[in-house]
Amino acid sequence: MSRQSVNRLFAVVGRELTTVVRTRAFLALAGGFAAVVAVLAWTAGAVGYVPLVLDLLTPVEVLVPALALAFGYRSVLGDDERGELDVIRTYPVSRATFVLGVYLGRAAALLVALVVPLLGVALLVPAFGGVGTTVIASHAAMDSPLLYLRFVVLTAAFALVLMGAALAISTTAGTTRAGIVVAVALGVALVVGFDAGIVAGLAGGVVPEGALELVLALSPNSAFRGLVLETVVGGVESGAPAASPVASVLGLLLWLVGTLAVAVVTVWPESRR
Repeated sequence: MSRQSVNRLFAVVGRELTTVVRTRAFLALAGGFAAVVAVLAWTAGAVGYVPLVLDLLTPVEVLVPALALAFGYRSVLGDDERGELDVIRTYPVSRATFVLGVYLGRAAALLVALVVPLLGVALLVPAFGGVGTTVIASHAAMDSPLLYLRFVVLTAAFALVLMGAALAISTTAGTTRAGIVVAVALGVALVVGFDAGIVAGLAGGVVPEGALELVLALSPNSAFRGLVLETVVGGVESGAPAASPVASVLGLLLWLVGTLAVAVVTVWPESRR
C-alpha cells in the first residue's frame, strides 16, 4: 500500500471514529454493556478468574453480536442515505481503502466499549477473595489472570469478526429498515439459529458426531465458545476437547475475510470507483 493510500485510510478511520464518538447511541450501548457486565460479575461473586469467565461467557455471546451489529449496520448505509457516499466516490479512494477505513474505525470504538469493562471487572476477583476457583477445586492453583486475559482477547477477536458482518449488512441493505431487519435476523441466527440447527442436525443424523468439531466452527458464536472452553476453561478442566481450536480459528477468519470481501464488492459499483 502506497503512502497516499495509507494517508487516505487513516483519514477514513479518523472520520469514522469522530462520527461514532459523537453518536449518543454509541455511548448508551457502551454504558449499558459495562453496567450489565459489572452487575453480573458482582452478583455472581468473582471468586476466581475462570469462574468469572464461566459467568460471563453466555452473556458475552449474546451481547457482543448485538453491540457489533448495532455499531456497524448503518456505518455505510447512513452515508449513502445522507448522500455523503456520492461525494466520497468522487475522491481518489478505492473501495477497499474506504471499507477497511470504516471497518477499522468502527472496530476500534467497539473494542474500547468491550475490553475496558471486561478488564475492569477482573479487579473484582481480588476483592472477592483472590485467585482460586470453587468450580474446579482440584485445579484451583491453575486459575490465573492470564486465563482471563485470554478470554478478553478471544472476545475482542469475536467482536472483530461480527463487525465485518455488520459492515457487509451496511453495504448490501438498501434502506435503514432493511438493514435493521437483516441485522436482527442475523443476530437471532448467531445466538440461537446456528446452534439449534446443529442440534437438529445431530438429532436427525444429518451431522455425524465425528464432524461436530468442524460444524461448530461454521458459526462465529460456537467457534468463539469452543475456543474459550478449550483454551481458557480447558486449561483447568479435564475431559474431551470442547472444539477444535484450529477449525474454530479458521472458521472465524473465513467469516471475517468473507464479510469484508462482500462489503468491498457491494459498497459501490466498480465502474463508479
